[in-house]
Amino acid sequence: MATRYAGIAWTDEGYRVEVLDGAGRRVVEPSGWGGAQVAELIAWLEAFDGGRPPAVVLDSTNGLLDGPMTAAGLEVYRADPWLLPPRPGFGSVPAGQLAERARTAPGELARVTAEGGTLTGRAEEYFEGVRRGEPIVAALTATGRCFEHGRRDTPRVALTFDDGPDPVHTGQVLDILDRYGARATFFCVGHHVAALPDLVRRIAASGHELGNHSWSHPYLPDLTPDQLREQLDRTAEAVAKVTGEEAPTLFRPPYGALSPEVLAALEGYPTTLTMWDVDTRDWARPGPERIAATVLESAGPGSVVLMHEGAGDRSQTVRALPAIVEGLLERGLELVTVGELAAGEQAAPPGTDEARSDGTRGTDGTRGTDGTQGTRPLGR
Repeated sequence: MATRYAGIAWTDEGYRVEVLDGAGRRVVEPSGWGGAQVAELIAWLEAFDGGRPPAVVLDSTNGLLDGPMTAAGLEVYRADPWLLPPRPGFGSVPAGQLAERARTAPGELARVTAEGGTLTGRAEEYFEGVRRGEPIVAALTATGRCFEHGRRDTPRVALTFDDGPDPVHTGQVLDILDRYGARATFFCVGHHVAALPDLVRRIAASGHELGNHSWSHPYLPDLTPDQLREQLDRTAEAVAKVTGEEAPTLFRPPYGALSPEVLAALEGYPTTLTMWDVDTRDWARPGPERIAATVLESAGPGSVVLMHEGAGDRSQTVRALPAIVEGLLERGLELVTVGELAAGEQAAPPGTDEARSDGTRGTDGTRGTDGTQGTRPLGR
């Protein structure tokens, strides 16, 4: 680890950065950055001390920065809750405390990698939580409170994009969708909604659907029930304020982390949990050809496709999108919103939710071909 440590905290207004040296002294005065200034923040870190960037330290309630920062080659670490003091109100642990934890106990932090994603080192815990939550998710799905895919006998597919809006990639995605007359659903994070309201308005004005993806993209099991609901409430309020329309009713949990504890915190909350059955894993940047191939090899009638257009370098997703859209349209599949796909779910004939018309299944892995429950890939 580098000998200088940049703790980065999120607030409802943006980010706070504090850099300490090995002796615990401030290297520069603490600074504030807007939610739309991630590229500028990264450039500042890259140029720090003549091109010797400090190690970046985040906590597990901040899932918005590790993607772009690891893509830029920065050294990024995650400090987990058991290493930190309680979070004060709405926000992460203060930046100075994050930097101090890295300075005093660097070996206890998790090094975040582009390949492993935000939850590098906590995959076993994540999968166990999802496994324990499966019976509850199944019950919610049966009552329409959770949605993973639509009818398999209707030629419709829902493309979904998470983590935006993004100052670069969201507009590019919208341009491509508009070119083909395709509709999609955008699961936005409140932090970005507040920073980039014009893009949110453009999404809505273009006929697309807006969903809730939390405020700061936290690992939900690390939140108290009140903190979890506040993430949803603030994001819903931000979207409604920006668009002048009703708040989103769809919620996609970051990482799909639906443990029993998370589900208990959401009990009675007025939302529909929205999952997916085709995971492109585009956050890992496998290449545009692989992203497109994953969709075209796996998607069929009723599929919900998971992609990302924010919180990282999503240029590969943008490059893959024309081939994805053209390939699906050539098969006679209409590209609709999640809400439109879900609208006909109650009328599905018996058995049509178990397999596609061609007998294939998606890449999510939550349901195996033998009817057993599998393992959802650890992603974003």
